Amino acid sequence: MSYTGPDFDPPPSRRFRRGPLTVALAALVPGALLGWAVYAAVGGSGDDGGDASTSAGASASASSPAPPSADASPPDGPDESDGKKPSTSPDSASGSASASSSPSASAPAGTGPLKGKVVVIDPGHNPGNFRHTAEINRQVDIGTNSKECDTTGTSTNDGFSEAKFTLDVAHRMRALLEAQGATVKLTQDDDRPFGPCIDERARIGNKAKADAVVSIHADGSGTGNRGFHVILPGPVNSGAADTRAIVEPSRELGERIAGNFVRATGNGPSNYVGGGTGLVTRKDLGGLNLSTVPKVFIECGNMRDSKDAALLTSGAWRQKAARGISEGIASFLRG
Repeated sequence: MSYTGPDFDPPPSRRFRRGPLTVALAALVPGALLGWAVYAAVGGSGDDGGDASTSAGASASASSPAPPSADASPPDGPDESDGKKPSTSPDSASGSASASSSPSASAPAGTGPLKGKVVVIDPGHNPGNFRHTAEINRQVDIGTNSKECDTTGTSTNDGFSEAKFTLDVAHRMRALLEAQGATVKLTQDDDRPFGPCIDERARIGNKAKADAVVSIHADGSGTGNRGFHVILPGPVNSGAADTRAIVEPSRELGERIAGNFVRATGNGPSNYVGGGTGLVTRKDLGGLNLSTVPKVFIECGNMRDSKDAALLTSGAWRQKAARGISEGIASFLRG
């Protein structure tokens, strides 16, 4: 996903889960980032790409991604072929009447520490969006204003699409979370011609009464911009949007994902947004504004930077990314 102007809101005050949990949480992200800094200082490999969420003036996302190229790097973990379609901005969520409106169903929940928990994974952008420009360009209400239903998403310079990336990571995450007993639903699985639109994506998580929702993306920023970042919902109370109840739990979810992503991938936070924290707060994304359950976005890396692109196109690295995000979700759900 590429965007041009994150809101840098001050972190909301924390008024819940005090005591040991708060102390542990407060140490989670700084500790992980410190570990990464030490890793980098002693000569970590060049594969330190992370999130890629474009700041103002640095966006270089493609309006229509090149046809996806074959992934030459075999995955090192389960490669669930969910075949989801990509979308560009973290706000893609409602399809037209011609599109299927049912999210991808999870396999029956098993036993494990996450039994009884519901996780919704939102693979950004549908691979077929570029064939339905009129449908995805229609405006939908996001509370604060209106935005396009969805976008095509970005791609690497070699044509590996964001949509293909997000769907692959979503499949890997689903396998990892279901193995721990969670019920997992996908907002789309390349099982519809386009979308869903950003407002529908939010409704899918709300209807599922999800304990956590994570939207998977990759950025389309300028060359040299590297690293991951997690996008948190800011406080919004306008029209159909009211995020006040989910701001704090979403921040906790985002912090846990950021810390575990660093540990699993060895990659550092964004060097162009978030001030080195790997966390950015925004109030202009319909997928967050319209959510009534804890939800965050993660930009796993910058597809337009050659070093990050080398990671994003690697099946082995995508498995690490999926593990880091999943472990962050599991940590949040376990409390």
